[in-house]
Amino acid sequence: MSIEENKKLVRRFYDAIDKGDIDALDDLVAEDYLDHSPPPFPGFAPGLEGVKQVFRLFWEATPGTHHIEDQVAEGDKVVTRLLCRGVHEGDLPGIPATGHELTVTATVIHRIENGKLAEKWSDKDLLAFLQQVGVLPPLEG
Repeated sequence: MSIEENKKLVRRFYDAIDKGDIDALDDLVAEDYLDHSPPPFPGFAPGLEGVKQVFRLFWEATPGTHHIEDQVAEGDKVVTRLLCRGVHEGDLPGIPATGHELTVTATVIHRIENGKLAEKWSDKDLLAFLQQVGVLPPLEG
């Protein structure tokens, strides 16, 4: 795949997530997908099935959108800078729903293999996320 096709694949992935289209993941994500930065909740299966489990959890608990701010690609990797917005409408593991609006930034690197997302590394603003869902108090300042 070309660099532009790789970037388009990542955009299709976030579009599917935002639409709640879990079936699209079968066409976008490799069966043996490796997430080097999984969510801070235990118990997810490896590979594609784990991606679907995480998708369901966050889709039900924090429906929202992923806005791509920047995207850069080289070789088989695509780097995407995201602004994620949602509402904490449902419970997350150990975190009851708050109804709070959420805004989180993230930088994600996907590796593409055979036309599918094969690996992911990400840096998310977990401090802001945990503050917005009420796990940590806001910083004084």
